Amino acid sequence: MANTKTMTVSQALVEFLAHQWTVDGDIRERTVAGMFGIFGHGNVAGIGQALKQANVEQPDLMPYYQARNEQAMVHQAVGYARMHRRRGTLASAASVGPGAANMLTAAALATSNRLPALLLPSDTFATRVSDPVLQQLEHPHDPGIQVTDAFRPLSTFFDRVQRPEQLYSIALGAMRVLTDPVETGAVTIALPEDVQAERIEVPLEFLQDREWHVRRPLPERAALARAVAAIRGAKRPFIVAGGGVLYSGAEDQLRTLVEATGIPVGTSQAGGGVLAWDHPQYLGGVGATGTLAANRIAAEADVVIGIGTRYSDFTTASRTAFQNPDVVFVNINIASFDAYKHGSQLPVIADAREALAELSIELEGWEITSEHTERITREKAAWDASVDAAFAPSGLALPGQPEIIGAVQAASAPEDVIIQAAGSLPGDLHKLWRVRDPLGYHVEYAFSCMGYEIAGGIGAKRGLLADGDDRDVIVMVGDGSYLMLNTELVTAVAEGIKVIFVLIQNHGYASIGHLSESVGSERFGTWYREYDPGARNFQGEQILPVDLAANARSYGLDVIEIEPGASAIDDLSAAIATAKASTASTFIHINSDPLIYAPDGAGWWDVPVPEVSTLASTQHARTEYLEQQARQRPLLG
Repeated sequence: MANTKTMTVSQALVEFLAHQWTVDGDIRERTVAGMFGIFGHGNVAGIGQALKQANVEQPDLMPYYQARNEQAMVHQAVGYARMHRRRGTLASAASVGPGAANMLTAAALATSNRLPALLLPSDTFATRVSDPVLQQLEHPHDPGIQVTDAFRPLSTFFDRVQRPEQLYSIALGAMRVLTDPVETGAVTIALPEDVQAERIEVPLEFLQDREWHVRRPLPERAALARAVAAIRGAKRPFIVAGGGVLYSGAEDQLRTLVEATGIPVGTSQAGGGVLAWDHPQYLGGVGATGTLAANRIAAEADVVIGIGTRYSDFTTASRTAFQNPDVVFVNINIASFDAYKHGSQLPVIADAREALAELSIELEGWEITSEHTERITREKAAWDASVDAAFAPSGLALPGQPEIIGAVQAASAPEDVIIQAAGSLPGDLHKLWRVRDPLGYHVEYAFSCMGYEIAGGIGAKRGLLADGDDRDVIVMVGDGSYLMLNTELVTAVAEGIKVIFVLIQNHGYASIGHLSESVGSERFGTWYREYDPGARNFQGEQILPVDLAANARSYGLDVIEIEPGASAIDDLSAAIATAKASTASTFIHINSDPLIYAPDGAGWWDVPVPEVSTLASTQHARTEYLEQQARQRPLLG
């Protein structure tokens, strides 16, 4: 047949993916720029063979990348997608059973963050000719249920190719969701191992270049008019800027609006980078881990303008951040799901860039009062002074995390990218890191997944390099998160991908330890200590004899160890400079005092404390919890 090509299902899928293009205005790039694969019996003869054939016949068709852990493959794809503002991502192929199951956590992460990742988990035989096969999940009540079914609630798109001819509609449906700014997330195509290798006559048009144009919907005139009226009537408006501003490429439009109107801005974790830290209208992070400046201004806001934010509990400080009894929400979001949050009667369902451009026109000539401008300036200056004090050299043998952050900040370049995800670092970075570039801040805090940092940082660097951008990526990670997933360091060495890794060792879970204290659990189970058989716990003084620097060195990285002492911060600054000058990845190890905290931002996070306890610490924590809980508001409109 002249209009078809004889291929296997896997070969057809690989070639199809190689010809998908995302178009966003003047930008056109490959939607799926490459594929990770860890091969087992479920995909070595299918996707594995297809990638090998492509590598022999057309090496640039679908670049293949190795990984050491299936979860980490998807984390790399998410980091890549963040640097590409969701226009491009990477595919991840895994074998049946445990290989597929290892991607479940990362699938949830991608979907929670609204970042695209294409997952290709293998499935057992569609024909069931050899049931039960190795690594097959068996359910007596439903033999058809397999590990891949666990991806259904974690994915924004899920389907299984049970027959070869289903590939066409499934692949097209997957690409539609992958490139949709509202629906994107983990997109999963389950591939039975026998179907992967089956023959199919593929129409040539299926294999041709196909463009997926990113939707940038304009705001409806009536909805915009209502929002403008609310803003014009406001005395103390406040903007909450989220990741949607960055994904829309709307930083310039946001800056134009706030410079004309004077409206102050606070950001969610995903919104870090929408304004430079020293912009007069930028007050820093807002919410549970926000700055005192942002939270004080937010508390009095009468109109909150949310732009591209999901309004997580950290952003709203568990619904205690906005205390004005008459506060109303203008929610600008491309997803109606988010635009209507908090019962807003002023949703503007539109692309952030388009909506901000319209707002600037409609609000021309209007600005906040000079008194409010002066208040914003005072609060910002006071917080900046607090950060300066937190960064000041202490001379302590074990510096606190804020001081370490300050040293890394000072030694980094304005365009460098900081990567983090879990523990106490996200909160401290949200308050303290002085972002100087739109892509300079990537803290995965929708799923806040321990173990994301190293793989996500490597993926971010891949994304930058794909655009010809060789800026440095700096991964800051605690020892708890490092121990969760560190094997992708081997990937950085194998491919010569330069990333700077800064490991802060505090011999435990610093964040949960602090939280444990606040809820009255006295840091139980949060220290890394040798087991005390008498007390039957891990609360003793004997620190574990674990050498994480040696562990990183065993992977082949250049390692710099900062010895405890008065010069620790100076040595860290010198180590960052050495790492930046190197062409290879560098792993920097420093010990810290986990009991030295960042300045208080007056944010609260709702973690319930037991109503009944025999522990005095828990009883005291319960009293404090009820005092904070009394400040929660339904925020209905």
